[in-house]
Parts: sequence; structure tokens; C-alpha cells
Amino acid sequence: MQPLDWNDLRHLLAAARAGTLAGAAADLGVDATTVSRRLAALERALGARLLERAGDGRLRPSEAGRRALVHAEEIERAAGRLGGSVAGADRESAGTVRLTAVPLIAERLLVPALPDLFAAHPGLRLELVAEPADLSLTRRQADMALRLARPRGSSRSVVARRIGRLAYGVYAPAAMPAADAEALPWLTFDEAWAHLPPARWIAAALAREGRPAALAANDGATLLEAAAAGLGRTLLPDAVAGRDPRLRRLSGPAGPAGLPVRELWLLVHAELRGLARIAAVAGWLAALLPQDA
Repeated sequence: MQPLDWNDLRHLLAAARAGTLAGAAADLGVDATTVSRRLAALERALGARLLERAGDGRLRPSEAGRRALVHAEEIERAAGRLGGSVAGADRESAGTVRLTAVPLIAERLLVPALPDLFAAHPGLRLELVAEPADLSLTRRQADMALRLARPRGSSRSVVARRIGRLAYGVYAPAAMPAADAEALPWLTFDEAWAHLPPARWIAAALAREGRPAALAANDGATLLEAAAAGLGRTLLPDAVAGRDPRLRRLSGPAGPAGLPVRELWLLVHAELRGLARIAAVAGWLAALLPQDA
């Protein structure tokens, strides 16, 4: 098969849609001779007759032509997406961005800082999905994702970078004396999240103390509220729990041999990373989130 000239596919699409060479020429802004020449070159490259003249004189796609049109339309749509993506790269940071994060981060860190984002970018609209489970960027469930671990595997459709860290501490009710708070039962994550570093740390503490946890939950936001209600003590990010006047920190400083420190990773769908609105949200997150110690 001869090399294809992708521009010839535009002429095939135009001729099939218009049904005449003259109509295709008018749609493309060229003359009918050019359309005929381009179609002939495409048929030579593919080695098949693509358009046939029906009894009414109009052009109709052959079986080979129908198959070629399916691929031509896919290329046309892809070109449209490319044009929209590149054109949006230099525009004002306006439009909708769908961002997902775990509820604890979304509710306690991101929401209080949203007024600053919207003041800097009035045309921006954020869809904030507070979800413990990881939404898929490749399936376009979100445009951006804030994750508490380095992404596993690799994907050409997703770009990831570390933008900060979260140090953890043990927190209990602020109204309770420290000595009494140290004796409170543990509040931990349920079995579905037992693999998380905070859950493993609490599991080790439970094993040392030889008693069960008072409560297991599927998210840190629930554990924070339970600790504030006096149900026990738990492990929480300092950047979140340290701002809550209902809580007090019981433990010493975080470090490699002690309390967990988790990485914050920002994931962006590769097709969107050049958009001004995506850059605006990424910059806001980088300035907001705790940086490396």
C-alpha cells in the first residue's frame, strides 16, 4: 500500500457527505478537479474503489469506502480534540475542573482554601469529588486527582508529580487532660483500608497494648470527628488535625523511625495538562499543600 496523505481523507469525507464533487469542493473551498484528484490518489494508496456513482448520479461509498469512512471520522474527531486542547492552553483559566481527593483532604484542606482560588480565577468552576477510593483518570472519572501515595504502574494518559508531604500525629480530644487522653482506646481504619500506613501504624500500637480498637472507619474524616467527640485517639495529618481546636496532639515529631509521613501526588490527565484552568488548580494546590520537610 502506498503512503497515505491524511489530507485526502478530508476530501473523502466531504464527497461522501455532499454526494457530489461540486458539493465537496464548495465545502472545502477548492475546485471539483482538486477533489477528484485527491480521491483518485487516496484510492491508489488504499488499492480500492471508495466511491461509486449511483443511478441518481450521486456518489455513494462502496464497501471499502464505508470502512475507510469509519477511520476517517475517527481521525477527524481526534483532530478536533487536539485543536480544542491546544487552543485552550493559552486561554483565560475559565471552565470546569473535576478534582478528586480523599474526604479528609477535600473537606478540611481544600474547601477552606477555595475562596482564594475563585478570587484569583473568577471564571473557574471546580467539581470536588470527595471519595476514599481512587477514581480513574484514564476513564475520565476526574480531570485531576490528589493521592496520598506514589501512583503504581505507568500510563501514557496520566501525568503524575509529587507536590508535598503529610506528617502524621496522634490526636485526642483537646478538653481531656493529656494523661487521660493517652489511655483512650484507638480509632482505626476498617479492613478494606488496613494496608494504609496510618492503619498499619495503629495496628502495631494495638498489638503492643493488647486491646482492640474502639471504632473502625473507612476514612480519616470520620476518625477525626470520632476523636473530637471523645471516642478515642487516632492518627491524623498534622496539617488537618493541627488546625482543629477540638483536638490536641499527643505524640512527638514525625520521622522515619516514628510516625508516618505520606507523600502527596497530583495526577492530571495528559490531554488536559496544557489547559490554563488545569494549571491554575495545580498551582493553587502546590501553594496550599504542606511541602517536603
